[in-house]
Amino acid sequence: MDHSTTRTHYAVPQPMPWPIMGSISLFFMALGAVFVFNGFMGGWVSIAGGVMLLIYMMVRWFGDVARESEAGKYGAWEDLSFRWGMSWFIFSEVMFFGAFFGALWWVRQYSVPDLATIESNALLWPGFTSKWPSAGPGFAEAFTPMAAWGIPAINTLLLLSSGVTVTIAHWALKVDNRKQLIIWLAATILLGAVFLALQAYEYGHAYSELNLKLTTGAYGSTFFMLTGFHGFHVTCGALMLTVILFRCIAGHFKPDHHFGFEGVAWYWHFVDVVWLGLFIFVYML
Repeated sequence: MDHSTTRTHYAVPQPMPWPIMGSISLFFMALGAVFVFNGFMGGWVSIAGGVMLLIYMMVRWFGDVARESEAGKYGAWEDLSFRWGMSWFIFSEVMFFGAFFGALWWVRQYSVPDLATIESNALLWPGFTSKWPSAGPGFAEAFTPMAAWGIPAINTLLLLSSGVTVTIAHWALKVDNRKQLIIWLAATILLGAVFLALQAYEYGHAYSELNLKLTTGAYGSTFFMLTGFHGFHVTCGALMLTVILFRCIAGHFKPDHHFGFEGVAWYWHFVDVVWLGLFIFVYML
């Protein structure tokens, strides 16, 4: 019988400096940003130092967790707590994006129509209508909304395909096919990287040719906040998958014990679902 499933205690790691080191790195990054925003270019030094410290912390902390897992310190109790922890983390991310989707819905359904129908506003903003997309009243610069077909549709196909490839990789892990596991996991990361490259191109196109910017009123702010934060989450997910890929190449994970892989796969599927919502409510409607 597996000893890890019959233990009467929960594995508690030794005290480590990584959480406080991560907090210090974030403080230096935030401090540097404050200086940069106020015109002091020396703040970039603080930001760079914070980033390097954060990377060092993540490498060391991830390494400790991987070694503890491979040493057999994590059994059924720990596995259950990891699953609950990841579930609540993804739930918090759902609430995070829910706030931005809610802001978009409120602007479209209430703010813009109300501003267009109040009679006194016709004197301030003559000709303003409730038609969406809209930058809101008082925004004189012309802009072109981002079309759904083209790069957004291609990116939708890429992310949906990546959900399939990571699922195939998971299946390969469960049947202990290491070669297929590595191939399909690498394919998932490649699809994510192509998605990010196309999104960067889309942003450049929006700024240079469509005059669509973060400062383009209600439409620009909601568009870039939603798509930008989603792109950040795709970046984080791709980095997480890369770490898992290197672990798979190193021979980590077993067919019956691999929540490190599963947790990242959950996160990647969450990113896919959020993008579907974005494609429908931001680009199409």
